[in-house]
Amino acid sequence: MSKKILRIGTRASQLALWQANWVKSCLEQRYPDLEVTLTKIKTQGDKILDVPLAMVGGKGLFVKEIEEAMLRGEVDVAVHSMKDVPTIFPEGLSLRCITEREDPRDIVILRPGVAGWRDLPQGARVGTSSLRRKSQMLHERPDLRMLDIRGNVETRIRKLTEEDLDAVVLAAAGMKRLGFAGQISEYLEPSVMLPAIGQGALGLESRTDDAEINALIDFFNHPATAWAVKAERALLRHLEGGCQVPIAAFGTVEGDQVRLTGLVASCDGQKFLKKTLSAPVDQAEQLGVSLARDLLLMGADQILNEVYQHETFNATREDV
Repeated sequence: MSKKILRIGTRASQLALWQANWVKSCLEQRYPDLEVTLTKIKTQGDKILDVPLAMVGGKGLFVKEIEEAMLRGEVDVAVHSMKDVPTIFPEGLSLRCITEREDPRDIVILRPGVAGWRDLPQGARVGTSSLRRKSQMLHERPDLRMLDIRGNVETRIRKLTEEDLDAVVLAAAGMKRLGFAGQISEYLEPSVMLPAIGQGALGLESRTDDAEINALIDFFNHPATAWAVKAERALLRHLEGGCQVPIAAFGTVEGDQVRLTGLVASCDGQKFLKKTLSAPVDQAEQLGVSLARDLLLMGADQILNEVYQHETFNATREDV
């Protein structure tokens, strides 16, 4: 292969840079003659630090500027956390690859002396940026005081002591990728805390007509993860939701079957709809739509309308 440069567009956060550098390393190992560079791009979501992101249109806030740079020809590939990626792409761009999933679970970090999150005292203060996490924890423990925290992984860990919290909830993937696994107090299994759509997986976005770049990155696609995440995203798209509402979905693949569990809940966890369906992997997207339709028939539309219309709706993005 002739000498070529591949330019990766990425956010400048610690986790985003880890993810982009991992992709860079894999490309350089596979193609020794390929020069891979990183272009750091500040997105609208990175600039808004004092306003809940859902109030300014949460979907796409962490990818829009990177996509615009790609359309201008300034970068060739964008590396995203799949949780950030809207279900609709600008014309000329597409999600080319979904990488093998890191641990999809959520985790809690507890203050010293607490054995598990169910052992937290009455009225314990729990920090999380996610309505999805809040609703599921409040479903089991309505006494908890759920407090909004923002910032990168390290900042949120630090807020446990700085803001006198009893627990913080984050994604296992980010903790592991950044070397903080030793600080995890408890892993929350999907049966307890259903993950966010795409949690733990990375997405590589590229220009649809760039055959040369697409051929270079195709090896990143992990079929089992891609089928599972496609099912999750189809459910999200049909519900017309985003990571700013209490929607969760988690797909797993065994043999030629994908099993998908979906959830829609009210912010306080009192209304709680959950269902599981299975289908062949080649029907993954249809499975997501079918499960979304079932949840709507169960009353999900009423729950989501209440969330969107609530005057105090102040959800923030789930980025870790």
